[in-house]
Amino acid sequence: MSLEIKPDKSVLVLIDHQDGVVRQNKTTPEADVRRAVLALAKAANILKLPVVISSSMEDGVTGPIFSELAEALPEAYERRIKRPGIVNAWHQPEFKRDIEETGRKQVIMAGLTADVCLVFPATSMAEEGYQVHAVMDATGGWSDISEEMARRRMEKAGVVLTSAITVIAEAAYDFSTPTGTALQELMTKDLISPTAIPPLSVVKNLIAKALSTGN
Repeated sequence: MSLEIKPDKSVLVLIDHQDGVVRQNKTTPEADVRRAVLALAKAANILKLPVVISSSMEDGVTGPIFSELAEALPEAYERRIKRPGIVNAWHQPEFKRDIEETGRKQVIMAGLTADVCLVFPATSMAEEGYQVHAVMDATGGWSDISEEMARRRMEKAGVVLTSAITVIAEAAYDFSTPTGTALQELMTKDLISPTAIPPLSVVKNLIAKALSTGN
């Protein structure tokens, strides 16, 4: 199977993009993670991709799914798989079922963090014959070394490491088409522009974090 992103063969999988998790991430700025995952969500809407969202222990310190993600993907959010404690999302039967029911073997995946929530399902799925594209700017790690080890493990398992802008550009295929134009505008506005402003919900979360830490 070609490594090229094919929207008609792809499913977007988002794992544990939760307020409490992102605030513990040490390797990627919170605003950058939020911006990248929201761009993936918007691209999925443009491309009409099936989306599977999973969360872990929402009532605990990991907190709720990003509000901006819930707003961008309301149906997927309502259907999200709420794991009670399973670390590897692929081991959660409902999660596996929802992905299998899409009938798609190319998986565009992002998860927080790379060294816990992304590495295990990405490698498990790759070992079962899925082509997994791990979006590394929509994730982060507990430390530089743990994220680097997760990257190496994923690559060894055959996972394709990529970025949000690469996925979106490749999925566009032709920027002169209506879909390509919409994706190009999304890339420019949300990922490329140096003056890109995060959504209000992101700003509010960052302010709340600063106030809680006294920074």
